[in-house]
Amino acid sequence: MNYNEVMENTILEEQKRGNIPHILLHSCCAPCSTHCIKTLTPFFHITILYYNPNIEPREEYEKRKQEEIRFINEFPHEHTLDIVDTDYDNTLYHARVKGLEKCPEGGERCFACYTLRLSKTAQLAKKLGYDYFGTTLTISPLKDSQILNQIGKSLEKEYEVPFLYSDFKKKNGYYESIQMAKEYGLYRQDYCGCVYSKIEREEQKKKASKS
Repeated sequence: MNYNEVMENTILEEQKRGNIPHILLHSCCAPCSTHCIKTLTPFFHITILYYNPNIEPREEYEKRKQEEIRFINEFPHEHTLDIVDTDYDNTLYHARVKGLEKCPEGGERCFACYTLRLSKTAQLAKKLGYDYFGTTLTISPLKDSQILNQIGKSLEKEYEVPFLYSDFKKKNGYYESIQMAKEYGLYRQDYCGCVYSKIEREEQKKKASKS
């Protein structure tokens, strides 16, 4: 399934109706949100949801959040662009991935994490009356867009809020996100966010230094 085409078709249908929908867009970090926001702002009122209880330590979480806030304040946008903050919920994250700690990056632990974050987004979208919910996670070449969109599909049925299917990495989206992050001088981390990905990244660095 080409989810980028699905997104483009959704946007086209909304344009035909003369609509500017409101979307609650989950964002993992400012660099990943750059291209996504640029793509959507001509067609949507965007509220960024910064809900990432997986990120550790707390200082890292706060640093990434402040960079997200800075970017949306600096980026020129055609329609509404704001942000909703949430509780850290790190204890809940660890409860959800209990027993999956040793799974490799990109496996079942990550899928549980995606579900946690997208579920929160769907819940709030329903509660606050958004037309769509979505995520920037599909910008990453390291994340399975098929899985992410399948999770979104399940949640849109559960919460009765349309999910904006996407694959933001398509059409050089990931490359543009890197260039935009440089343009805005955004802090770009070298690990996904959770303590397990940080440990895995440190091990990779050690192996690289020995080779």
